[in-house]
Amino acid sequence: MSQQGSAGNVLAAVASLFWPGLGQLLQGRILAALMFFCITVVGYFFWVLIIPLIIGAIFHLWAIIDAAKYTAPNSQ
Repeated sequence: MSQQGSAGNVLAAVASLFWPGLGQLLQGRILAALMFFCITVVGYFFWVLIIPLIIGAIFHLWAIIDAAKYTAPNSQ
């Protein structure tokens, strides 16, 4: 599949920038996509409490980096 640094990973990272977890979904990693989306959205929803906002922002950044650095396992 796609290797680290490929155009697919760049597209996935950009997708995660705008919608947390979308990059993982494009890569076919549904559970990771759900995790990043849910944690980020809940954190942003409770932005008034500051700590959830920080946690949401960290997970959003993590989703972007994770999508960019993902390497597909060898299917042999």
